[in-house]
Amino acid sequence: MRYSFLKCLETLAFAHFLWYNFLMKNEKKPAKSNAEMVTISRAEYESQQAQLSELKLQNQWLLEQLGLAKKREFGSSSERIQEELMDQLGLTVNEAEAYAYGTKSATPEQIAVKAHERKRKSGSVTDIVPEGTPTEVIEHRLSDEERLCTSCGAMMEEIGKEVHRSLQMEPAKFWIREDVYYTYACKQCEETTGEANILKTPKEPVLYPGSFASAEAVAHIMTQKFVMYSPLYRLEQEFNREGLKLTRQTMANWMLNTSDTWLRPIYDVLHRDLCQESVLHGDETTLQVLKESGKAATSKSYMWLYRTSSCTEMPIVLYEYQPSRKAAHAEEFLQGFSGWLHADGYQGYHKLPENIRVVGCWAHARRKFDEALQTIPKEDRKGSLAATGECYCTRLFQLEESLAELTPEERYTQRLELEKPVLDALLAWANETLPKTAPKSALGKALHYLLEQWPYLVRYLEDGRLELSNNRAERSIKPFVMGRKNWLFANTPAGAQSSAVIYSLIETAKENELDPYRYLLWVLRSAPVLSQADESWAEKLLPALAPQECYTPQK
Repeated sequence: MRYSFLKCLETLAFAHFLWYNFLMKNEKKPAKSNAEMVTISRAEYESQQAQLSELKLQNQWLLEQLGLAKKREFGSSSERIQEELMDQLGLTVNEAEAYAYGTKSATPEQIAVKAHERKRKSGSVTDIVPEGTPTEVIEHRLSDEERLCTSCGAMMEEIGKEVHRSLQMEPAKFWIREDVYYTYACKQCEETTGEANILKTPKEPVLYPGSFASAEAVAHIMTQKFVMYSPLYRLEQEFNREGLKLTRQTMANWMLNTSDTWLRPIYDVLHRDLCQESVLHGDETTLQVLKESGKAATSKSYMWLYRTSSCTEMPIVLYEYQPSRKAAHAEEFLQGFSGWLHADGYQGYHKLPENIRVVGCWAHARRKFDEALQTIPKEDRKGSLAATGECYCTRLFQLEESLAELTPEERYTQRLELEKPVLDALLAWANETLPKTAPKSALGKALHYLLEQWPYLVRYLEDGRLELSNNRAERSIKPFVMGRKNWLFANTPAGAQSSAVIYSLIETAKENELDPYRYLLWVLRSAPVLSQADESWAEKLLPALAPQECYTPQK
């Protein structure tokens, strides 16, 4: 499908190019004789010139779209500025600042960037396994007869040994656990009174009555689907190869019931704590739900994401399913929240109440200039307007990297001193360049995005805790996007929301350096027990309160 689109776009661009060249040749073709000359009015001439200009812009736009489509299909996703443009970064930005303000900001040589350290490849199995991994020792010794010296017949003694270590594995094991609960009766009471005193062994709580699901099995299935991105049909096939006839429908029911009963209360507590933060990040991505009421199976639904910033003590990552992209969904989810919300350029975020101050994303702004740069031949990129715009944006990221180790208060002050002049110079350059640029061109779109989002892009200057981009949210939503590529869709809205809850607890656990499987296992073992004794049991199962055995093993 995408290849066909590329071919159609390429064909259209080529046809448009031929038609444009034909008109240009006819315009420049000299008359053979005075008899063949045709006199036209100035209005007609100006109309033809306008048509040619429009055709030129259209041809440029088609070529840009073709280049961008090829880059998306075959090119690298990296947005790092090319090395040959780095020189322009130092010239363009510094000169603009010096011209406007009579001063220069820190040069790239003055910016401290952490050196990259390449890890040595492991040469021993002990270098790759976690601490505490059991070791099975198998000793290979000669028998007494084999140890007899062939020269004198004496018994040979051990003088050394050679050890070879190898990594051993075995397929997943499964077994049946039988919990047998006995009933006791007092025979003496029965003989004396005719009625025996009955005593039963107390039963341990289960995930949900009438099911043979265990905490271990459900935690494993959740981890395989939402961490390892393995769809249920693939898990079903894997289990069948091991002789276990566990259907995908059964696994889906287990996860749905477990999510609604035991994970959702923890999700609600995390939601409450999230809205008490002062700095958040938000994002959203599409999701296909087959059985959505009032919608076709092929229509788009959305998975929203909200998460804490880098300045929080307990990271929280929450997903929420909604059938649309309306701003009302974000407003409802963020009830009680007051502060800054990092987001992309989606206009829905700008409709949120005034107590939620939206912070724009400079990574998106830079991406627009990068796309414009990709439409230009490589030999013409250096010195182009698109390169200039990308250089300004990259300059901000360079300066921001140099401030990474500062306190929020120090970062706030340094931003005003170092980054504010770059922003002012960029704004002046953009306002000057926009009238000279075709609106529908890639550069025109980049400039329009920059100026339209400017009030939100510069808002990060208000507080040192704010970030230059919304990459934190984009990194957090990526696991869902990766999983969606494998399981493709959700069957029902209830299943989509259950997936959102499971994803939330897993990603929050990972942000708190917990192993997802160990954390889920701890929750599913503890929740049925705690719920019988404490109404606020969910607050005791937050990732921040997880025991040491839930943490990811460290070398």
